[in-house]
Amino acid sequence: MGGMLHATVGIMGNAASLLLYAAPILTFKRVIKKRSTEEFSCVPYIIAFLNCLLYTWYGLPVVSRGFENFPVITINAIGIVLETSFIFTYIWFALPERKKTAILMMVPVTVLFTMTVFVSSFLLHDHRHRKVFVGTIGLVASISMYSSPLIAVKEVIKTRSVEFMPFYLSFFSFLASSLWLAYGLLGRDLFLAVCELNNGVLQMSELRKNKAAPEELHEIDLNKNDLKTVPKQQEVNGRKLDA
Repeated sequence: MGGMLHATVGIMGNAASLLLYAAPILTFKRVIKKRSTEEFSCVPYIIAFLNCLLYTWYGLPVVSRGFENFPVITINAIGIVLETSFIFTYIWFALPERKKTAILMMVPVTVLFTMTVFVSSFLLHDHRHRKVFVGTIGLVASISMYSSPLIAVKEVIKTRSVEFMPFYLSFFSFLASSLWLAYGLLGRDLFLAVCELNNGVLQMSELRKNKAAPEELHEIDLNKNDLKTVPKQQEVNGRKLDA
């Protein structure tokens, strides 16, 4: 019964994560249509790519025992394909400076993953130590991935628009984190459980920021309107005095 529940939650986690990884399709449909990356950042997609690489490796029998984490392998393998397509699309349509930044960011990501595979394969000789090593690195990468949408807050303030911090992205992130937290607890996988607990807290914070953003922007508009109306009132008063 426990094994069936564990597998069921894993399937649900796959579905939620698929929605999360596929969510940027709408963004890149716009990028392709406009042939411009506008103010979108490449950072979330590159960090998500690293996260998928690490957790695919974490789920494979080299690190985990057998295929105990098969759902982790499947969804992250799909994530690798999707994130790769997003990154290539971004690089293709980005301005030269942003293109260079994205390419340079891919270098340390590739090096880090290669070193992780090498150390866990050849220097560590049992599953327990391999899971601790890869799980720790994956934990840092996962927290970075789920917190990366906060980068969009700067663009929200700059452009006075919440389109660069989509609500659905934060919602799918929270849903996926909640399901994978349950999966980790049911499977007694400490690294998955702790990782998703942290991610769930981050997503709650992002959802609150996303909800509060329109109100803050509205207040900014009101303040600006007030500043604009003051000179007009002074002019009117001035005319009355002159009259």
